[in-house]
Amino acid sequence: MTTFLPPDWEEHLYKEFEKPYFKVLRDFVEQEYASHVCYPPEKDIFNAFNLCPYDKVKVVLLGQDPYHEPHQAQGLCFSVAAGVKMPPSLRNIFKERTSDLHSAPPENGDLTPWAKQGVLLLNATLTVREHEANSHAHHGWETFTDAVIRSVCEKKQPVVFLLWGNYAQKKAELIHEEQHLILSSAHPSPLSAYHGFFGNHHFSRTNNFLLENGMTPINW
Repeated sequence: MTTFLPPDWEEHLYKEFEKPYFKVLRDFVEQEYASHVCYPPEKDIFNAFNLCPYDKVKVVLLGQDPYHEPHQAQGLCFSVAAGVKMPPSLRNIFKERTSDLHSAPPENGDLTPWAKQGVLLLNATLTVREHEANSHAHHGWETFTDAVIRSVCEKKQPVVFLLWGNYAQKKAELIHEEQHLILSSAHPSPLSAYHGFFGNHHFSRTNNFLLENGMTPINW
């Protein structure tokens, strides 16, 4: 596994690459990709970082695990490429966005434009085996992505953290609330969307916070 991190992210995370856990993780991922079908494509594992430079991060949206079916995962949490059928959670995200901002429904499920505006679309685990959800969990990715969250928290500029669902909300302990904004709600999954995700107004609340702190809002 080649670490395709741009220089600005590597400046903040290079110490992680030298730690024993990351060497074990790298060996595990390389073996998995060599012996199984895994997602996202290896070149896209660090896509979230390549599209969203460290100094431009304004929002962090935290997912748990990449999509594990063909053609879905692209290295951005919740996102699928144009032309790919939207998974249920993504449809619910757009349903809330449309309701919150009174905007038109999107043409596709590609969240690349969000990433390019400063939304770090970060999964806690960055790889997965085909058809096996969470199959690469607990092999070191969480340690790495926790370090990513801590590094973003070191920014002097306030950042909005969107924590949807119980798993993401556990990451709140890593975040300095006195400096950054944490917005928590139920997960957009069909199992929970009607129990606290719909109506959370996180898109407008994020933009209001960015404006209050002198930053350009996100064109969701």
